[in-house]
Amino acid sequence: MWRPDGRCTARLARVYKVDLGNGAQLRPLEPWQAEEFLAHMDRARETVDPWIPWASVSTDLESARATLQRYADKQAKDTARLYGIWQDDVLVGGTMFVSFDTGSGNCEVGCWLEPSAHGRGLITKAVRLLIDWALVTRGLYRVEWICRPDNTASSNVARRLGMTLDGTLRASYPWKGVRHDSEIWSVLAPDWSTPDKRC
Repeated sequence: MWRPDGRCTARLARVYKVDLGNGAQLRPLEPWQAEEFLAHMDRARETVDPWIPWASVSTDLESARATLQRYADKQAKDTARLYGIWQDDVLVGGTMFVSFDTGSGNCEVGCWLEPSAHGRGLITKAVRLLIDWALVTRGLYRVEWICRPDNTASSNVARRLGMTLDGTLRASYPWKGVRHDSEIWSVLAPDWSTPDKRC
């Protein structure tokens, strides 16, 4: 069986990394990384679970791999994508296209981050890259960001990205037997062309 030498492996790895600064990188998060993803979820579950529906279902290696496989299958259909954020080669969070619809020109972005990586601007940098790719490279028209009103860290990211609060869906998000409101934020392609909003 052919195996690449170390230099080839290093070059290949660089192809799939985006530098976020200060030792942080954005990379695809794929099923073969299930063990690393599970370890990350175990560290992050308590703070991530209220906001990300699949945090509570990725509880062992099989379910973690299934979560990543669902996104891999959706990426193959161009309907969603999942990326991890690594800080000094440790997976600390991620961002994703929750949905991606080229027919309607709409998509939704989302994120999560474990406490050890808070306060570094990683989510804002990573999501800005996703929005730019969706609106500029792929030609979509509308990017949405959905969060609970009590998730102020999330709504603050939407504000920093120049998104507009479109409204609130009442009692739209059930979690542990309680229904929560959801804020809908968005940015449109004509707005994103403003230089201070782009990368």
